[in-house]
Amino acid sequence: MDKLKEKVIEKFLRYVKVDTQSAEDSETTPSTMKQHNLAKMLVEELHGMGAEEIAYDKEHCYVYASIPATEGCESAPVLGFIAHMDTSPAVTDTDVKPRVVENYDGKDIVLNADDNIIMKVSDFPELEKYVGQDLIVTDGTTLLGADDKAGIAEIMAMAEFFLQCKECRHGKIRIGFTPDEEVGRGADFFDVKLFGADYAYTVDGGALGELEYENFNAAGAKLHVYGRSVHPGSAKGKMKNAILIAQEFQSMLPVFQNPMYTEGYEGFFHLDSIRGDVEAVTADYIIRDHDKALFEQKKKQFLQTADFLNDKYGEGTVAVEMEDSYYNMREVLEPHMHLVDNAAEAMRELGVEPVVSPIRGGTDGARLSFMGLPCPNLCTGGENYHGRYEYACVQSMLKTTQLLILIAEKYSDFKA
Repeated sequence: MDKLKEKVIEKFLRYVKVDTQSAEDSETTPSTMKQHNLAKMLVEELHGMGAEEIAYDKEHCYVYASIPATEGCESAPVLGFIAHMDTSPAVTDTDVKPRVVENYDGKDIVLNADDNIIMKVSDFPELEKYVGQDLIVTDGTTLLGADDKAGIAEIMAMAEFFLQCKECRHGKIRIGFTPDEEVGRGADFFDVKLFGADYAYTVDGGALGELEYENFNAAGAKLHVYGRSVHPGSAKGKMKNAILIAQEFQSMLPVFQNPMYTEGYEGFFHLDSIRGDVEAVTADYIIRDHDKALFEQKKKQFLQTADFLNDKYGEGTVAVEMEDSYYNMREVLEPHMHLVDNAAEAMRELGVEPVVSPIRGGTDGARLSFMGLPCPNLCTGGENYHGRYEYACVQSMLKTTQLLILIAEKYSDFKA
């Protein structure tokens, strides 16, 4: 498997050097045109390895390809593997400088001596489980991009393996790479009919062993507060301070239903950004809960809080724009639990204990599941996504690549 490991790491180190950061406020798809640079690279690579049915949506930046079924497996279900090309807007991915920390010794990792950027075990205690393994890190000035270029590298390494291994049994495999997952728009123009898979997996999780078929129900809410500015020397009874009213709104939400205090199945209200002055404030919130009824209650509470403040300060003081983003894919996947069971079985065969847990977020797979493509989520081997302390474990990436291969082989004679 040394050759497979070399392939997946070589691909990953190449992909992370391509700037593909998406943009929240863009109204185009893709949200940033630079995502096409990686798409074109992948298309060229797919042609070079002999993949079939390669399609590149040059307008919206989607890449599709096929690995044909081996002889005798043509009637097997068509299985898809999907990853996203963009990286989070939270931290830049311009000029990523990855390096491999070989045989990690369990101590703090100096990412950047000049800038005194250190990944401390006290801050990230999960580092201890990687002692003796090889970690890919950044120089501390950018994120790494394992979310989700690790998934892309693993899928591409799997594709190359099957295209070279003519005797390996598998049905037709479909590959899909999407833009803009990090800004919640990765499935907007995904062509499920063209993709043509019966089932699929997103390869967009974290640490080795993660296996997910539940995610948050999610909504985005934009809070607008309209105040009245008056000179503070003569403001009594006249000024209406939008900043203070926005603070009051936040204080009325449940204190412990906040990302800082929640885990597992617990939902939250998250104040993601706020800007403004006495005259006007705009605050961006995300609302999350795994339970659909609790999700609806949270949205109702948010709107009732706005109504209360309008009663207190005058109609039109507070306005809310709210839109659902995605829903919990569990209800779609429950009739297809073989996807979870087969993945868990494959993990155990590789010596990996599956960790089945709810996604405290969303993936392209959540929306794709509701678009008719049942799509649980698999690990990639990365940790600390969306920040400068992100890293990926070489051995975990190899295991994940082996996992994709084994899952595909399990579906070679699968009957639903």
